[in-house]
Amino acid sequence: MLWYKSWLETRWRFIIGMALVLCSAAGTVVTYPQIHKLIALAPQMDLGGPLGEQIREGVELARTFRGFVWFNWFRQNLPHLATLFAILLGTAGLLSESRGALFTLSLPVSRNRLLGVRATAGLAELFALAFVPSFLIPLFAPAIGESYSIVSVIVHGVCAFVASSVFFTFALLLSTIWSDLWRPLLIALGIAILSGVIEPLFRSPGIGFFRVMSGETWFRSGQLPWGGLLASAALSAVLYSLAARNLARRDF
Repeated sequence: MLWYKSWLETRWRFIIGMALVLCSAAGTVVTYPQIHKLIALAPQMDLGGPLGEQIREGVELARTFRGFVWFNWFRQNLPHLATLFAILLGTAGLLSESRGALFTLSLPVSRNRLLGVRATAGLAELFALAFVPSFLIPLFAPAIGESYSIVSVIVHGVCAFVASSVFFTFALLLSTIWSDLWRPLLIALGIAILSGVIEPLFRSPGIGFFRVMSGETWFRSGQLPWGGLLASAALSAVLYSLAARNLARRDF
């Protein structure tokens, strides 16, 4: 019953998220031939400043299919979408309605089990969002005369899931503090945006949730960002522990 209830509370967020992420992954492959032709015809641009540096990097990476996929999908679209839906899944339905919360808490199960089922179901949905759409890239790549490594898809999927789970557990923690949906959602989104603004200030590819999520060290040097992955997993565990403690102590 708890698993089914968790699914009912998050199903539309998951279904909509999966549809968007699948379309985005497929679009990355389909648009590559046109982008590649445009880059071949475009003149060399000498743009200054951080924005110009990013544009030049994007143009250079897009000269190869592997670079284009990483820059557009694993560095930009997937981290942003995974973060957004991690927060939406984390804030969905836990205590958003007073009657629903009282009914849930009146069930003959412990609060730790309630939260554990809710978290496990949400993380399973987040895992699917992080992994499944990326497999469209090696599946569709032969249609445009390209190929992509399944190993890279798995590695990037692991990075995206582990790092985005921090935002999921953070949103889950906020949902045990406030009973409405909007405050946890807006606070978690604000922290995610702030993190995305601060991260470019650091040069190390292993620092920052979004850099870990993109698997930048794997793309550039073939090495997993072990430090970032372990730190993300540890932080997720701490946030979940705080959420469980807060829910156990809360007086309804």
